[in-house]
Amino acid sequence: MAERVRLVFDHDGVATITLLHPPLNIYDLEMRDGLIEAITAVRDVPDVRCVVLAAEGKHFSAGADLSEFGTAESIFEARQIRWDRDPWLPLVNLPVPTLCALHGYALGSGLEMSLLCDLRIASTDAILGLPEVKLGMLPAAGGTQSLTAAIGPTAVLPLVLSGRSIDAVEAQRLGIVCEVVPPDDLEGRTVELASELARINPLTARALRRCLRAANDLPLEHGLATERRWASLVAAGADA
Repeated sequence: MAERVRLVFDHDGVATITLLHPPLNIYDLEMRDGLIEAITAVRDVPDVRCVVLAAEGKHFSAGADLSEFGTAESIFEARQIRWDRDPWLPLVNLPVPTLCALHGYALGSGLEMSLLCDLRIASTDAILGLPEVKLGMLPAAGGTQSLTAAIGPTAVLPLVLSGRSIDAVEAQRLGIVCEVVPPDDLEGRTVELASELARINPLTARALRRCLRAANDLPLEHGLATERRWASLVAAGADA
């Protein structure tokens, strides 16, 4: 696995993917490849029941490494090249609950990768934002879609259009993160929450995630049909 990423499996069914490019954990091509490899490995291990995304160093991730755009004629062309190696859909499509632990800077691609997880927990020192608009860019590592799905278009517009950053307390108020804890408690609380998620019956967890996503993606009639279908599947699985 690339040196930018570490993958650890524990006996409770929790797989932890850790970013290893401190202090800023800048998201570069090596980290992208490492994430793809780690997510693929997690997907192929049937005993995994929860995935944690975390980072070493002072900051979770300050975003993409713009220096890698190199000799491309524009940052837009360079970004298109990077999309060819995309870890985002593999992360979204993992069949188990995903949890992200944020601290320090979680900006640009750093925040966007966390938004593709089911839940986010943050330390009080976390600073979150999508500053791409200040560079004439879109937060196109899923940011416009995932943040809107999390907190709705009314709350998203002021953040994305201004590119401003917010602290962890405001992020919790908006619904971007589910919990805020002191920095010294982040690791321990993440372990506790991951263990809780891992104890959920895998079929039930999968069904709940599908139904909740349907609430965002489908008209109410189709969402209700999805809920009924998955409820039947879970009942049949429990009987079996």
